[in-house]
Amino acid sequence: MGGTWTWVVAALFLWWFSTGAILCRVRIADRKGGAAHLRSVLYGLPILLGGVWGFYATLQGEGAAAAFGAFLSALAIWGWIELAFLSGIVTGPNSRPLPAGTPEWERFIRAWGTIAWHEFLLAAALGLMALAAWEATNAVAFHTFLVLFLARISAKLNLFYGVPRINLEFLPRPLAHLASHFRIRPLNWVFPISVTALAFASAHWLERLHGAESAGAEAGYALLATLTLLAMLEHWFMILPAPDAKLWRWMLPARKDTEDTRRSEDAHGL
Repeated sequence: MGGTWTWVVAALFLWWFSTGAILCRVRIADRKGGAAHLRSVLYGLPILLGGVWGFYATLQGEGAAAAFGAFLSALAIWGWIELAFLSGIVTGPNSRPLPAGTPEWERFIRAWGTIAWHEFLLAAALGLMALAAWEATNAVAFHTFLVLFLARISAKLNLFYGVPRINLEFLPRPLAHLASHFRIRPLNWVFPISVTALAFASAHWLERLHGAESAGAEAGYALLATLTLLAMLEHWFMILPAPDAKLWRWMLPARKDTEDTRRSEDAHGL
């Protein structure tokens, strides 16, 4: 049991730290402007390559170290793709705000157009990982990526159909147009399905964890269960009035427009 909690804490820390690191890098690029976002994505290529190498290197591993290495590798691949998305490099063909009065069917098409290339890249990565891990001893990396992929699709559908709380604070300048595609509403029909599916997935991993017969299996299922529970928590953050932004706000530099406004107010004695 002591080992299980080690992996739970490790997954919690990596979820928090990796999210904060990406948000921080994107905010810094926002402040610098110009080609800073493109440079961020290019400078991050070693992380992607390291993740790909780690994925293949751990496929036949059986111990706890192999499970943790596979988990890290999946996070590295996922993290670079998310960085490319948040930097506005891999998004979709539509980069314009949603016009007022757009019909629902057209709203869906336009919303899909804002993220299409990113979704294709994620699906391609998932498909390649599935082929490589089909008969592998260690499929933790694939399952980690699968959880992230399905949870992200679920989150996007909830944002599209509408939730009470949408945090736009961390939305970078290249993706400012996305805010117009979100909808604020008390609840939608997708949300109960989302949290129920995530709850069942979490229970599946926890059941596997309870019956784990090796250190590698214990580590892998503990990491996957924690990640899935965190995905469910992130869904609840869309509904409950929890100050989740505080988890990362303190570690990010101020937005350039906020800083410029503050300087203007100081100059005018406000």
